[in-house]
Amino acid sequence: MSAMDKPENPAVADSAFLKACRREPVPHTPVWFMRQAGRSLPEYLKVREGIPMLESCMRPELVTEITLQPVRRHGVDAAIYFSDIVVPLKAIGLDLDIKPGVGPVVEQPIRSRADLERLRDLTPEDVSYVTEAIRMLTAELGSTPLIGFAGAPFTLASYLVEGGPSKNHEHTKALMYGDPQLWADLLDRLADITAAFLKVQIEAGASAVQLFDSWVGALAPADYRRSVLPASRKVFEAVAPYDVPRIHFGVGTGELLGLMGEAGADVVGVDWRVPLDEAVRRVGPGKALQGNLDPAVLFSTREAVESKAREVLDAASGLEGHIFNLGHGVLPTTDPGALTALTEYVHEQTAR
Repeated sequence: MSAMDKPENPAVADSAFLKACRREPVPHTPVWFMRQAGRSLPEYLKVREGIPMLESCMRPELVTEITLQPVRRHGVDAAIYFSDIVVPLKAIGLDLDIKPGVGPVVEQPIRSRADLERLRDLTPEDVSYVTEAIRMLTAELGSTPLIGFAGAPFTLASYLVEGGPSKNHEHTKALMYGDPQLWADLLDRLADITAAFLKVQIEAGASAVQLFDSWVGALAPADYRRSVLPASRKVFEAVAPYDVPRIHFGVGTGELLGLMGEAGADVVGVDWRVPLDEAVRRVGPGKALQGNLDPAVLFSTREAVESKAREVLDAASGLEGHIFNLGHGVLPTTDPGALTALTEYVHEQTAR
């Protein structure tokens, strides 16, 4: 029996999260939060103490514990695999690290055709710890679906070309505009690596996948269509035969929502800048939407959080499928209690 023919846990297949992804009727609006497993949780800080980020991502027992923490605490409808978008790049041998307070830093940025040779194919053996962790997780999660994830080719390319985080993406755009063939080849190579990483997660038991394009909001629509869309589409097409829901999310992508829908996802994530009733007009029919409460709202009063959550639910009332989430990740100093209360509120307000 091939991985694509594996029978899915019926309870997982019948979960509110997967039903919403498939635009089917749900018992309540499902909830999960980007970065729900992480710095906002004291139990996370305790188990991660003294362990570097990339090492944390390579310890199956630790990954399992961290991924489970928000499910236990908040009662969310899906878990998301704890990892980092640069894990597959580290796995193929690139010299990079995640520096506290900075983010991923690449020792030798990729800016020439010769540099492309450092991007070899990713094999399942390169990330055997991912397979082990996901098998452990799916055994623990029971009826709760697990979302696998990866960084999108554009965002990975940006880190590789810039050498680290960037506000203006000047080296990235210089390469994209100045050597479009090298840029296309770089994104194509990264699309293969990303697809291989997602396949490992699906074959190990992930029930859905999300592609994060954190930096793509820096582009104009014409540049996205020409220079990014082909690579993102290649990733989604590569995992399509597995028939698991595919989610696409980017930050500051209000002007790109329609194009991101064209890339091939089943669910389009929306940040907090565009109301969901407007987002559905931009994305078009046939897609579920995910989002989109402003993460900063969680620092306000409970009444304010509920009022803003109600606005999101009202804007989503006409959607074929809606997954409640934040419009970006949980901020590090968020009160975990606010997330638990928000999850309960959404469940109560949407119970059918």
